Amino acid sequence: MASHRRPQQPRRAYPTVFAATAAALAISAQSAQADPLPDPTKKGVQAQVDRLYEEATQATETYNGANEKQKTLRKQADNLQDSVARGQEELNALRDSLGSVASAQYRGGGLDPSLQLLLSSAPDDYLDKASNLERASSRQANVMRQAQAKQRLLDQQRAQATAKLGELAETRTELGAKKRLIQGKLAEAQRLLNTLTAEERAKMEQEQERADRSSERADLGNEASASSRGAAALDAAKSRVGMPYVWAASGPNSFDCSGLTSWAFKQAGVSIPRTSQAQAEVGTRINSLGDLKPGDLIIMRTDLSHVGFYAGNGQILHSPKPGASVRYESIARSGMPFMWGVRL
Repeated sequence: MASHRRPQQPRRAYPTVFAATAAALAISAQSAQADPLPDPTKKGVQAQVDRLYEEATQATETYNGANEKQKTLRKQADNLQDSVARGQEELNALRDSLGSVASAQYRGGGLDPSLQLLLSSAPDDYLDKASNLERASSRQANVMRQAQAKQRLLDQQRAQATAKLGELAETRTELGAKKRLIQGKLAEAQRLLNTLTAEERAKMEQEQERADRSSERADLGNEASASSRGAAALDAAKSRVGMPYVWAASGPNSFDCSGLTSWAFKQAGVSIPRTSQAQAEVGTRINSLGDLKPGDLIIMRTDLSHVGFYAGNGQILHSPKPGASVRYESIARSGMPFMWGVRL
C-alpha cells in the first residue's frame, strides 16, 4: 500500500496554543509525552515555555507507565482475591466433610473394635462394617491432606494479594506526585504566556499557524509501507490530523504521542504497549533513518520519551506537545534526536 502526497485535511477549529494549554490544565486525568527540545538560540519567554513543555512531556512518560502498572496491579489483586474467596469455599466444604465423618465415628461409640466384635450378634455384619470404617478412615485422611494443602495455598494467595495491594497503594502515590509535577510545569508555562504582550501573543499564534499550514502541505512521497499492519495504523493516524494534543489522552479526539500510536495500531487490530518506552521494545528494530518505511514507529529522545509514525519522505506524523495538534513535521527539524525505528 503506497503513500502519496497527503490529501487535504478538513480544517478544524481547535484551540490556539494559549487556549489548548489552559484546557490541558483544567483536565486532571491527562498527560504529555511529546515536546521537542528547545532551540538553544531562542531567548526569553518562548525558550522557557519550550523547556517547561519538554520537562512536562518527559514526566508524562513516567506517569503513563505508572498508570499502566496501576491497571495491571489492580487486575492481579482482584484475581488473587477472587481465588482466595473460591479457595475458602472449597476449604469450608472439606472441613464440613471431615466434621461429618468425625460425627459418625462418635455416634458409633468408643468401644474397642475387638470387644465390639465379641459382643456383636452378627459377626459377619460387624466385619463388613469394620471394613467400611477402614475405607472411610482412609478417605478421611485423604480429605485431611487436601484441606491442609488448600490452607497452605490460601495463606500464600492472601500474602500475595496483600503485597499487590501495598504495591498498588505506592503506585497511586507515585501517580499523584507525577500528576502534580506535570500540572505544575504546565501552570508555570501558562503563567509565562500570560506575561506576553498582545503583539507577542499574536506572533506565537502565527508561528503555530505556520506549523499547521506546513503540515497541510507535507509531501509524503509515494514509498510503500513494509507491512499491511503498519500501513493500516498509519492510515488511522492520518485521520486524526488536526486533533489536539492533551497529556495522557489516547483518543479518539485528543492524544499524547504514544496515545496516538497505540490508538492507531488498535484500529489496525494490533495491540501494542501504551508508553513510548515500551513501544520502543516491540517489533523489529530499524537502526537507520534511511531504512524506515511508512507506518514504522519512530522512537525519539535519548530517554525514549517520544514516538510517532514515519509518514514518508523524511516526515514524522505525531502529536508533538501541549498547545499543538496531530501533524506532519520534518524529522530533521523536530529538534529531537532519532534513536531507532520499530516495524510491526
